Amino acid sequence: MTLGDITFQTASVPTVDTSFYKMSPAQAAFFKTQTGIDDDEDLKRHILEVQAKAYKVAPYPCIHKFGFLRLTLSNFSVYEHILKLGRERPDAVLLDIGCCFGVDARKAAADGFPAKNIIASDVVEEFLQLSHELFKTTPASYPGSLLPGDIFDPEFLSIVTPSVDVFPAPAIDLSSLKSLSPLHGRVSAINAIAFFHLFNEEKQLYIARALAGLLSAQPGSVICGFDNGAVEKGTITNNLSGVEYRGFAHSPQSWSSLWDGEVFEKGTVKVETELAEFPVDDKGHLMMMRWSVTRL
Repeated sequence: MTLGDITFQTASVPTVDTSFYKMSPAQAAFFKTQTGIDDDEDLKRHILEVQAKAYKVAPYPCIHKFGFLRLTLSNFSVYEHILKLGRERPDAVLLDIGCCFGVDARKAAADGFPAKNIIASDVVEEFLQLSHELFKTTPASYPGSLLPGDIFDPEFLSIVTPSVDVFPAPAIDLSSLKSLSPLHGRVSAINAIAFFHLFNEEKQLYIARALAGLLSAQPGSVICGFDNGAVEKGTITNNLSGVEYRGFAHSPQSWSSLWDGEVFEKGTVKVETELAEFPVDDKGHLMMMRWSVTRL
């Protein structure tokens, strides 16, 4: 079976394990406020119901281990910069790509980025439907936009040369979009957490070019992510809950070179990377790379 270009044996897919359900006080407070469910056990029951439905659709490790509860983007140093763009840049747009339930998008809206200027997108339309179920919203009640689509479909997102027009673009009604291409050169911030590492090296370059075409040329516009990394780029194997996952990972050096010089003209962006080991339960660790690409 494959998830993106990551391969693993279908027979070894772990069943849902509710023991992985854990939330910090801050995470619990966020989900209680968003869902209107104040009781801890009622909230847990609600989240487990949504998780079980999503896991049947696609058994991603981040669903199995409740990674979607972590509010990952809000823990990044670049997060305050993204919120500042939302406050200070007229009609700044935030794109949450490969968003699953769009939790980071919802968190950014709760923290002040104008929800009407946030668009979350995933190839799995059921995840977007489950986003409404998780947060107890409807398309009518939630001012943000959820747009299903495949980033590898040129009809959904065509690849263009990164914009050099630093003048603000006119506002656009995100809820009217049927594809991402109308946003070429208009997006101030792109959250691509846990997205690139689903794909092989060639496809990662394709995605980088596609997202670069969306990014505004205004200084400070940023793309950020959090993916499997390696000291030397190449194929890696990770063991999660007894399942071996094989995929491609960049090194900080190869990742920086890809963005600064291959995707963008050299010297026009600042690339920051941080490679570190992150614990996985009590059974090991993953080498992960936190990164951002900022237009200068």
